[in-house]
Amino acid sequence: MKNREIARLLHEISVLLEVEGKNKFKPRAFARAARSVEALGEDIEAVAARDALTEIPGVGKSIAEQIQEYLATGKMSTLEKLRQRIPVKVEELEAIPGVGPKTIKLLYESLKITDLESLERAINEGHLKGLRGIGPKTITQIAEGIALVRGVMSRTLLSEALPIADAIVEHLKSSAPVTRIDVAGSLRRRKESVGDIDILVLSERPTDVTDAFVSYPDVSDVLLRGDTKTSIRLTNGLQVDLRLLPIESYGAGLQYFTGSKDHNVHLRTIAQRAGMKLNEYGLFKGEELVAGAEESEIYQSLGLQFIPPELREDQGEIEAAKVGRLPSLVELDDIRGDLHMHTDYSDGVNTLEEMVEAAEALGHEYICIADHTKSLTVAKGMDEEQILRRIDEIDDLNSSGRWHVRVLKGAEVDILPDGTLDLEDDVLYQLDVVTVSVHSKMQMGRATMTERIIRAIEHKHVHILGHPTGRKLFKRPAYDVDIEAIFEAARGSGVAMELNAYPERLDLGAGHLRLAKRMGIRIAINTDAHRTSELHNMRFGVFQARRGWLEADDIINTRSLDELFRFLKK
Repeated sequence: MKNREIARLLHEISVLLEVEGKNKFKPRAFARAARSVEALGEDIEAVAARDALTEIPGVGKSIAEQIQEYLATGKMSTLEKLRQRIPVKVEELEAIPGVGPKTIKLLYESLKITDLESLERAINEGHLKGLRGIGPKTITQIAEGIALVRGVMSRTLLSEALPIADAIVEHLKSSAPVTRIDVAGSLRRRKESVGDIDILVLSERPTDVTDAFVSYPDVSDVLLRGDTKTSIRLTNGLQVDLRLLPIESYGAGLQYFTGSKDHNVHLRTIAQRAGMKLNEYGLFKGEELVAGAEESEIYQSLGLQFIPPELREDQGEIEAAKVGRLPSLVELDDIRGDLHMHTDYSDGVNTLEEMVEAAEALGHEYICIADHTKSLTVAKGMDEEQILRRIDEIDDLNSSGRWHVRVLKGAEVDILPDGTLDLEDDVLYQLDVVTVSVHSKMQMGRATMTERIIRAIEHKHVHILGHPTGRKLFKRPAYDVDIEAIFEAARGSGVAMELNAYPERLDLGAGHLRLAKRMGIRIAINTDAHRTSELHNMRFGVFQARRGWLEADDIINTRSLDELFRFLKK
């Protein structure tokens, strides 16, 4: 689907119009249209095909024409003209935490700053000092943000790369005689972000496969074309490598191009000690091919259990495979419910009923509505009176018999700077699931932030700590906190840690999940969905859980409703 891509371009038009400053209404119109397109639950090309673009909220005739133009030509003439007049690289600058349209406008008007390079130069030369609304602390934060952005500019989120890879795979399957095809690399290991996409193919007519690959509609450049490897760059800048493998080496190639460098070096060392040689063509004893056609044969011939792709990081998985002690990793089908989602009572898009209906369609046995509480005014946080009304509404919904899914009463309660919660105990007591999260004052020192969170999770009515480190991939680093001390307090209080499945969070990370497992901390994989379509993000949480060595028993929402209630009551 091109929804996100089109939403990004409409947003860029909005920002450039804001910078140009000729019309204060047009930027808002394009911004609203961008939000609506991104939230659209249907492929925008299908909407355009039935001539229904103007039915999307905020999309009038003019914006609809520009969307149609992009779908037909790959360009928006309005955006092309704006870029010529205002040569600001919006995506670069907005990637810096805290830099939005108003800051971009100020920087361009005052200093003609257009990109990361010119902004960094202006900071180094002291030109930002004295600008309205930009003090020393802000300058320091922007400088740190530039360093963060530079580290991730060549990376693509898993959630963005995976559908691209799937689309290319489907294109090749439908356009060429493919015997076997697999995605490899860090994408197959389900890393949080990837640098490129690797696709492996087995075919009796490799030239036809290569022809189909380079003719993929979103190809911008063909970087390399050869008999065994072809590389393209897509219009979004992502590189995709196609490798054509012989049948006798396909499994060896899949293993080689999937494992991390450290994992593969470790395997080669084991092979050498056994008097063998391992490479992308196979496992050899002298000139004899011992294994190569199937990936599983490589591990078996080295005396190892088959190691799932998500674990191939040389983080102890090879040692565990030697003695047959690899974990039985959680599967998406193990998940029985989702304990953190939002509705239009706070900052969600959909109603309670719409969220329930979408959850039931996914086969959930239970869900928990966890809207924000009163301190988070920017998200229309609910006060005690509103929470109590919501409790009655959920009771009525559960007793109506309209849906099989059981709706639990919850809230995402703000942890205040002193570690107290922003709802009264007599209301917290009436909730089935209390998730507590930090949403403010994230620059606290390590000791203060740790103490703040520990005080919150030791509260007698708390069940889950939401997005425990506060990070947003590519946008905001984790806050400085002693995560082991928090885990220790959670273990003592019987509080679960959330694995937030929102693709820009994936919080906790894989390393923290392994630590939590070793310490016996239970995990809740939640989507934190703010619209029905985001309930599908559960799969990204499961990917991350597998990278963290988690099994179904480590996760509270793999349990039946009765078992879940027993955990919550503890």
